[in-house]
Parts: sequence; structure tokens; C-alpha cells
Amino acid sequence: MTKREIDWKAEVEKIKDDLLTDLKSLIAIDSVRNDSLSDKEFPVGPGPAEALQHFLSIAERDGFATENFDNWAGHIDYGEGDDFLGILAHVDVVPAGSGWDTDPFDAIIKDNRLYGRGASDDKGPGIAAYYALKIVRELDLELSKKVRFIMGTDEESDWQCMDHYFDLNPQPLYGFSPDAHFPIINGEKGNISIYLSQAAESDLSGRRLISFQSGLKENMVPQDAEAHLSASESDDQDQVKEKYKQYLENESLDGQVEKVGEEWVFHLTGQASHGAQPEKGKNAGTYLASYLAGLDLQSDGKKYLTFIKDYLHDDPFAKKTNLNIDHEVMGDLTSNIGIMNYLEGESGTITINFRYPSDTDAQHIYQTFQELLKGQMDVSPGDAKEPHYVSADDPLVQTLLEVYEKQTGLEGYEVVIGGGTYARTIERGVAYGAMFPDSIDTMHQANEFIDLDDLFAATAIYAEAIYELAK
Repeated sequence: MTKREIDWKAEVEKIKDDLLTDLKSLIAIDSVRNDSLSDKEFPVGPGPAEALQHFLSIAERDGFATENFDNWAGHIDYGEGDDFLGILAHVDVVPAGSGWDTDPFDAIIKDNRLYGRGASDDKGPGIAAYYALKIVRELDLELSKKVRFIMGTDEESDWQCMDHYFDLNPQPLYGFSPDAHFPIINGEKGNISIYLSQAAESDLSGRRLISFQSGLKENMVPQDAEAHLSASESDDQDQVKEKYKQYLENESLDGQVEKVGEEWVFHLTGQASHGAQPEKGKNAGTYLASYLAGLDLQSDGKKYLTFIKDYLHDDPFAKKTNLNIDHEVMGDLTSNIGIMNYLEGESGTITINFRYPSDTDAQHIYQTFQELLKGQMDVSPGDAKEPHYVSADDPLVQTLLEVYEKQTGLEGYEVVIGGGTYARTIERGVAYGAMFPDSIDTMHQANEFIDLDDLFAATAIYAEAIYELAK
């Protein structure tokens, strides 16, 4: 069978039901990293390991050769040859968070959308790419290169899975990760988190911040925030509630405040989004901190809230700290205030995640905060991932754009993102789908879904792409 005779979309029609069955079974596994249950057998907790084992069992059922590398990562092989095409996906997911209309780990189909945590990031695209490989195999197409499907368990955190995997295995000649957008992502910004901490000594005089909590992961814009303040008998409860209600209405936010015993408990609900695009969310933590900083508070809690208000709130491009950069190709530096925790008598901490273009570096970001917070907070950097870029002239990029254009009739063009994918773990790696330019992006949000038409269209594109790259 020659390439011209293949109707890739028709081939996908034959396997749609099986694909959905396997995807639902994968989403049913809560594969959020859980360090409290990690051990030698389950390095990032039992959930990610179970999802990896399940994916590999699907491939074994279908007759593929598989290998599991200590529950960190695994791969599926098809074909022969020393040179191989890599397809890199992940089975871990971010925490479900609040605000779901359905069980996030019980996938349902409604209005031609499949809902569930991981539906679009990255279990749905991963299953689509796997079924694309199955189609290529079932068509018995002649390939000159091996295809290796690599799955990791720690993409949403520290990528230790890929470090472990590539310590034991060679790099692909080139490859793609089905974990972003079409037409292609051939550039990814650098990525570093900065960790701030300060003392939070108790002060029994005046109104105090007792605790503050917001955020689940450093690469998510926090959707919820909660703070506890000390209360006094002289408080006018109606006035406290009305003042907070007015702030929420002015900012188009939801929340409430109630008196519980000797404390005022403030809740605020914002809008979650991927930490690589903080401008698309409304950070519940910084909004609540900004409001509370305006109250008459004492002690270290006031300093903690005021710093968030003055330097971090409503500033996704880090203008307040003079880190704002707009690179001609790679775009803006972005700043996400991902996790905020304060506990009186212990400490106040803030985690800030930066995505930065190639004309700055992680050291500059770290040093900026060292100078800004000298004597006020301790500053420590996380591990940095440097910017990654594959030229638009590279044959890998050109081939993938040609397949996209052929199947969609749309123009292909290069894109650089702030998000990070496994593509950056290989020198000639790009991200490729599964979202289309007009898709609704719900990654890292409540009610995450993937449109079924998009899912099946991506499967067809992946099948032709695998053939074109490995033939």
C-alpha cells in the first residue's frame, strides 16, 4: 500500500470505540504525584506507577514489545534499526482541584467532549499517538526506522522520570511530544521556580494573620485561597462582610467571609489556568493577599501579604520586579505565583514559577530576587530548564507542518510557548498537538476536556506523521 492510497481519517474511524475505551480506563487512575506514598517501588507514588503499568499493559495486549524502567518511565517499541523516532508522552496529571461538575477520574462524554483529569494533558493525546502507531502497524507500512513510544510519570513536577530514563537509554534521532498545540511547537521558554521564605513569629497584640493558603502546584494558577485572621469582640460583623463583598464584586470574583470562633475565615475563588499562561487566570492567592494587606494587621503577616500585593499581584509579566522581557521569537517572560503558605509561629513561603526567553537566564532571575529581598526573605532557586528551540528549517519541523497542512487545509507556522514538554529532553524534539488553533484550552483547570473531533483528527495526523518520519 502506498502513501497516496491511505485515507488516514478513515483508518481512525475503525478504531474510535477502542481508543475511547482505553482512554477512559487510563483517566480512571488517579495519577497525581504523591510523595507521601513514594518508595523504591513507587518513586513518585503509586498512582503514576499504576498509570504507567496500565498503559504498558494495553500495548502488551496489542502485541507490542514494552519495557518498564523502575516505574519511573517505560517504552513501547515497533520496528527495527539503530536510529529511531521518539514519541514522548506522560501519564501523570496535576491535582484535580475544586470546581468540577463531574468526577475528574470517571471520564464521561457530553456534547462531543470527553471530560476528565488528563483528557487533554496528556492522557488523551498520548492514547491518540499510541493508536496512531497501531494504525501504522496494522497497515504493515515499510519503515526504515524504529518507533519508540516513551512514557514518563513526573512531567508535572520535576521530570526525574526522564533523567532516569535517559540514564539507561539512548536519545532518539528526533521526535515529538503530543502534549501541546498544532500546528507545531518548535520552541519552549526556559523554566525555573524561585522559593521565598520568611519568619512568621507570633504576635498577641492587635489583629493578626494566623494562616494563609493558596495553590496546589507551582505550574498552576491557584483557583482557591483561604486565610484565617484573629477576631475581636469589637468587630462589626456586618461591616466586615460587606466590605469584603464589595471587593469581590469590584474584581468579579467569588468568595465569602465568616466568623468561626475567635477567627475570621476568608475564602476566595479565582480562575485556574496553566502556569505558563498566568495572564489567562485570576490568581486567588494574590487577590486575597492584596485585600488583606489593606487591613489593619500586625506582625510578620502584614509584611508577607504586603510583599505579595506590592510585587507579585496582577503582574503576569513581572514588570514590578523589572524582569519583563519580550523576545522577538520566544515572546514574553511570564511569572506565576503558584503556591502561597503562611502559618503564624512558623513561616511564610511563596513559590514563583518563571518561563523565560533566551535573552535572559535563571541566574539573573534568582539574583534579582536576592537583591530585592535582602534581609527580608530567604531566596532559593529550583532546577532550571534552559530555553529550547528547533529551527523552522529543520526537516523534522517541515515534515510535521506539511502533514498538518495536508490533513487540515490550514497554514502551518512555527510557535514558541512558555509551557514545557518532553520535547525539550531531546535535541531535535518538538511538541505537536493535540490541540488545534481553535480548541478550548482547559489544561490544569476544572472540567478539563478534549473535543472528540479534535482527538480523532489528531490521531489521523499522528499516524501520517509517524509514517513520514520513520519511512
